[in-house]
Amino acid sequence: MDHRDRFSVNLRRARHDAGISQEELAERCEIHRTEVSLLERGGREPRLGTMVKLATALGTTPEALCSGIAWNPQAREFRVADPS
Repeated sequence: MDHRDRFSVNLRRARHDAGISQEELAERCEIHRTEVSLLERGGREPRLGTMVKLATALGTTPEALCSGIAWNPQAREFRVADPS
């Protein structure tokens, strides 16, 4: 699992917890529904502004959406924890 996959799991879980559809989330964030779908499938890495919009619309924080993702500067790679 890479960092995009981990973000996608966190995003999908937050959206399900909020009880809204991808379309509703997209409307709240003023982005296209296909963007939400790509993010939830790990097909795209979110821009900072998009991440803030998503977190706000879901009633969470950008930090929560990035839970389990860390940068390892010595190895120059992301460390990703398995989702729980």
